[in-house]
Parts: sequence; C-alpha cells; structure tokens
Amino acid sequence: MFESAEIGHRIDKDTFRKMMPSLREALLDVQYDLKEQANVPVLILIHGFDGAGRGETMNLINEWLDPRLIHTVAFDSPNDEARARPWMWRYWSELPANGRIGMFFGSYYSDTLFDRVFNRSDRDAFDRQIFDILRFERMLTLDRAVVLKFWFHLSRDKQKQRLKQLEQDPATSWRVTKTDWEHYERYDKIRKYGEHMLRLTNTAYAPWIIIDGEDANYRSLTVANTILEAIRKRIGQTVLTTDHTEAPPLLAPIDNKLVLDTLVLDQKLDKDTYQKKLDQLQGRLSKLTRDPRFARHSLVLAFEGNDAAGKGGSIRRITQALDARRYRVVPVAAPTEEEKLKPWLWRFWRHVPGKGRITIFDRSWYGRVLVERVEGFAAEADWMRAYYEINDFEHQLTENGAIVLKFWLAISKDEQLARFKGREETGFKRFKITDEDWRNRDKWDLYRQAVSDMVDRTSTSKVPWTLVEANNKYFARIKILTTICEALEARLSE
Repeated sequence: MFESAEIGHRIDKDTFRKMMPSLREALLDVQYDLKEQANVPVLILIHGFDGAGRGETMNLINEWLDPRLIHTVAFDSPNDEARARPWMWRYWSELPANGRIGMFFGSYYSDTLFDRVFNRSDRDAFDRQIFDILRFERMLTLDRAVVLKFWFHLSRDKQKQRLKQLEQDPATSWRVTKTDWEHYERYDKIRKYGEHMLRLTNTAYAPWIIIDGEDANYRSLTVANTILEAIRKRIGQTVLTTDHTEAPPLLAPIDNKLVLDTLVLDQKLDKDTYQKKLDQLQGRLSKLTRDPRFARHSLVLAFEGNDAAGKGGSIRRITQALDARRYRVVPVAAPTEEEKLKPWLWRFWRHVPGKGRITIFDRSWYGRVLVERVEGFAAEADWMRAYYEINDFEHQLTENGAIVLKFWLAISKDEQLARFKGREETGFKRFKITDEDWRNRDKWDLYRQAVSDMVDRTSTSKVPWTLVEANNKYFARIKILTTICEALEARLSE
C-alpha cells in the first residue's frame, strides 16, 4: 500500500507560495460554510511514521483554519479513567459536533497498532480491535460524519535520515525523543502490522490517504486539498441520507401474537411479604456492590416500559441499597441541542461507568427504536440500523467487564388508564402525567409492535431483556431486585 508514497513527491517553494494564499482562503470559506450548515461533523485522524511531518502538518492546518472551530486532541497512553471503561470510550468522548472539525493526533489506530507491535496483543486481539474500529467508523459515517484518515509515510532509510537531521539541528533536536528511536528500531514491525491494519480499514466510506512525508510542501498541499475537497463535496450534497432502507419490512406475525402477550401481568404479592423481601434483597444488593470483586466490574441498568409502569419507583428501591458515591441515575429525555449535534449514541457513551461504579438509565438508548421509530423522529433506515449498533454498544460494555441488565416494565392498558387518572387527581403526582403520556397511549398498538421487535432483535445471550409484569408494583420491584442480585452473584463467582 505504500509504494506510491516512496517515489519522491516534491513541490518547489515557488509553486507552494503561489498556491498557498488561495488554498488558505478556500479552506476558511468552506470551514465557515460547514459551520453555517451545522449538519455534518468532520473527523481528521493523523497517523504514520515518526519524522514524517505529522505534527508540523497538523499545526499548519490549525494555523490555516479558524482554530475556534477545530477541536484538536493529542492522545497518549490511556489514563486510569480511560482504562476503567471500554477502550473506545475516550474517542467517543472527544467526537466533534456537527459543523465542527475534530483533529485526532493519534487515535484508536495508535492503540491497536502499538499494542500489536509491542506484543501487548496477539493476532486475534489485533483483528478484534480492527473490527471494533470498522463498526465505529461505519456508525460515524452513517450518522453523516466525514472521516479523513491520513497516514504519513517514510521509508526506513528516509526515516533515519529525517530523525538525524532533526536531532542535529539545535532548533529541532527537542522534537526527537527516545520513543522515536525505539519506533525506528521496530520499523519493519510497524510497517507490517500497519499495512495489515490499513488494508482492513481502507473502506469506501472512510478510506486512507497515504502521504509521502519527505517534502513539507507536498504533504501540506496534499492534506489541505484533501480536506478542502472532502468538505466541499459533503456540504454540496442536498440529501445526506436516504429516508428508506433496502431491508425487508418488519411485519407483525400473521396471528398477531407478540412476545408481550405471553406475560401474565396480574401477579400477586401482598405488602407485608413485599416489605420482608425488599429488606432482604436490598441488604443482599448492598453487600454485593461492596464486594471487593465488584471493583473489576461495573453495573449498567437500563429501564424502559409503558408510561406509568413504575420505573421511577423501582429505581428508588435500588438506589436505597447503594452507596451514593458510587452510582448515578441518568434520566433520559429528548436530546438537548448539544446532543443533537453528536452521533446519537454519544450521549449514552458519555455516561458509561468506570470499574466499581453503577449507572442507572431511566429510559435509555432504546428510545431510537421505540419513541423515535413510532413518532417518526428517526428515518426508517436510521432506526433499523440501530438494532445492530445497540447490540455492538452493549457488547463493548460487557467485554470491558460491565454487567448490563435491561428491564421492560409492562402494564395493561386498563391499569395504565387507572394510574393516569390517579396521578391527575393527586396534587403531588400531577407532574408525572403530561399531554405526551396521553398521546403515547393513543399509539398503544404501535408501541406494542415496536417493543416486541426490540426484544426480538436485542435480547442477546450476554444481555437479555428481563420482561417485568408490573400491574402489581410490589411484584415488579422484587423481580427486578432479584434479577440484579442473581446477575451480580453469577458474575462475581466466575
């Protein structure tokens, strides 16, 4: 893949000086057009061999563009906060918003490549990380991001020559580090594994641009022109996504029997029995989350259900048993303006707990395949692909040691009506009932189908759905607490 980057590309100084002013002006114009449209983010990844001009080029692009509209991040080895979470978490956290440019100096490709070069991963782990990257970049581009990936290349001899040249000049000697020479000693491995990584991730939606790094004028103009044309092309598109999917439609069963129909919603549990079981389970849960073995895990709880099904009450019975310093409840409503400018899963990635911590989502990422589907807030193509993206998100959580439990609280239509009326008639509960609740009730059958599709497509062996019969609140709370305790005990005993 590197042959064309080793044939000695050059641009003379006069040509560079003639081209630079108009190129800088065009870049600024297109950057401001990007800001005005505010419907596309641009992610630029800078990689390649030490001494190939990566830092110089990144600094030049920052100088040519408006720095107020660029978010530049130089990634080093992960810190303790990053190591406590899935490995892609720190890259999700720094993604640019729509209308902005993000520039990553080093990224998830650095982690993947150097783990392999320094024997911190084997071939299988190397390829697993590559496939994580492929899924991540596919999600970004489907969410309308422009992903530009630059590999700055030098041959082994040219790299040695470049490092010595920098080292001998007092003005630049500080730029050559011990790590640079360590990488030079491993040039062949970096090239071998880098080519494997680039080949597998050189996709139609996020291809690699390999730059000859020997001549500063050539690489600067090449990178700047590539950025310019990529943004021009995207902001010139009037339609950024299709409003249809090529997948076959999701049809209801011919007999109209859905998974929710198998639930016996009217379960029995009296208050005295409930209170005894509640005390026992809360004590059990408290002990499990304080177990030293829990420090190797995290706990993620996602609550979904019919309006007025008792999600809030169930969550309160859980948090009563937890150390307030170790958990967080995240109430999920309509996305904020900031959240709308990011890939749709970003607002959930940002709340992923570290090891030994607990996050409880009151509503969750499943809104994409529930309310956004039913209300038409997401195009069919977007919510259809969300099933896969959700499964991938939860897979990354569990691979990092998270215990992920998700609950659907189901009540009957009659029970919901009774609870709605009760809330309207009780002064301190009136805030719990809104016009939106009544509108959702009018679409009961559509939600019933959406929930069943959700369960069918996202209930996996590692992260199954727990369907909770919730007409009786006491029964629902005990079932939820029992499920959590049993899941913790099973994982901690492994």
